[in-house]
Amino acid sequence: MEAVWTELKLMQGLLAAFVLSGLIGWEREQRSRSAGLRTHILVGVSAALFIVLSETLVTTFAQQDDQVRFDIIGVLGAVVSGVSFLGAGAIFSSKAGHQAKGLTTAAGLLATAAVGVACGLHLYVLATGATLLFLLTLGPLGRLSEHVGGTQAPKD
Repeated sequence: MEAVWTELKLMQGLLAAFVLSGLIGWEREQRSRSAGLRTHILVGVSAALFIVLSETLVTTFAQQDDQVRFDIIGVLGAVVSGVSFLGAGAIFSSKAGHQAKGLTTAAGLLATAAVGVACGLHLYVLATGATLLFLLTLGPLGRLSEHVGGTQAPKD
């Protein structure tokens, strides 16, 4: 029964990633971007799960062998690489080759992964604050940049 409670506690990070990633994804969905609600939730929860699983594996095996170490940088690198590959698929150039589209979507996916990692590490205040900053950047600041620049920003 203790194992069930331990796993339920670990689920807190995944649920937080679900909610926060969903907020970012909802904003992108409302703007009809290529990566929306489901994609952002999948990225955020997956990132959190990779962190939780890594910590759990190390904790489990460290009890058997004191040489087991947790390489958080390696796990973070793998998450960033995987999400960056996904983000690269969201970026494409116009036929004229003068303008890249999808950069904000790719950056949003990476930001969502970072929120997921923070949730996986149970850094909920940091994850919530970052989500609010990302939403501010994608929402009001995005509209402001259209007005300041004098031209409409490309849809990405």
